[in-house]
Amino acid sequence: MSEFPPYPSGLRLAGRRVLVVGGGQVAQRRVPQLIAVGADVHVVSPVVTPAIEGLVGSGEITWHERAFADADLDAAWYVIAVTDDRVVNDHVSALCERQRVFCVRSDDATLGTAWTPAVGREAGITVAVVGNRDPRRSASVRDEIVAGLRDGTIAAPHHRDRTPGVTLVGGGPGDPELISIAGRKALMAADVVVADRLAPRELLGDLPSDVELVDVAKLPRGRSAQQEEINRIIVERALAGKRVVRFKGGDNFVFGRGFEEIIACRAAGVPVTVIPGLTSPVSVPGIAGIPVTHRGVTHEFTVVSGHLPPGHPESLVDYDALARMRGTVVVMMGVENAPHIAAALVAGGRPASTPVAVVCDGTMPTQRTVLATLGTLAGRLAEESVKPPAIIVVGEVVAVAHPDAFADAFPDADPA
Repeated sequence: MSEFPPYPSGLRLAGRRVLVVGGGQVAQRRVPQLIAVGADVHVVSPVVTPAIEGLVGSGEITWHERAFADADLDAAWYVIAVTDDRVVNDHVSALCERQRVFCVRSDDATLGTAWTPAVGREAGITVAVVGNRDPRRSASVRDEIVAGLRDGTIAAPHHRDRTPGVTLVGGGPGDPELISIAGRKALMAADVVVADRLAPRELLGDLPSDVELVDVAKLPRGRSAQQEEINRIIVERALAGKRVVRFKGGDNFVFGRGFEEIIACRAAGVPVTVIPGLTSPVSVPGIAGIPVTHRGVTHEFTVVSGHLPPGHPESLVDYDALARMRGTVVVMMGVENAPHIAAALVAGGRPASTPVAVVCDGTMPTQRTVLATLGTLAGRLAEESVKPPAIIVVGEVVAVAHPDAFADAFPDADPA
């Protein structure tokens, strides 16, 4: 029988009892896959890993805290024997054979009646690869297929989602590798892409040739009028039956005007969905090795738009209150007004010696970090010819990340 290849079949296990005998590392890998397909998972084992115990505590599986008993097989549709005791696995698989229940063996696949394939899911398709008991090869082939489905190289253009509507996609901080899987999928399924200047531009080159690309960074109008024009474009294209992706850098709702676009779509009766992106005020400092929070240093961080200087009649930021807080301040769109913002924080009570990091071109090949203090920030920006885009991080977390640069100001900063 071992000379014959396996017969592939898709099991529908939702609501059906699946028995997992064993609670170790192999079970820990298998159980979440069973939960994902809706199986009624029962684990039989005297002990289980902390991860499996957590699934028990959340009510996602049932744990029978004991050794296997023959009666455990009653009502089971599928069995996975993953103990480290071959005698137990032999007994379980033999019992399954007699009762005609398919059984997977982790210790010796040739003795089981079923094999666990390498599984991936994309675009409503489940890919399952069985590589003649070569799990590494199976996983590699699965990954290649799923990647092809994601980037559109396998599915033909007419298989792309043609449902009219608008999807707001946050592209992340700039590196095309940092967009979410869902974001890239939506991008490749679009009929029209309306892109910002800070959206990961390399991804635009991967778009199918029939996709209309609207570069809204080049709209020749003032700021407010430009947003009105963007709203008009996405609504107009969607009402024409197109699948529109509004593609922007960072996250749609963090100074991205995303909700203004949702309001415009709703007013026009256009379906709209949101795919969040990695937001720059957290991800860019993280890429640069700077935490926005750190145990024993700060319990909060505040993200501020610096496009208006302190004291401007349209500014909504209370810099006096911000200065009194002890946590991290992350400033976006603030390069031009950074000297005024630093002065306002010092005037409000922040020490002039407070560490500052300016991360320029975050996640891009030209990324660099300029270190300063609130007192020296204006001079350092001029010395280093800092230009937007840049994220400005203010607070002791900068000293945590760069203890040597701020040893005198914060001698007790913990670099751990």
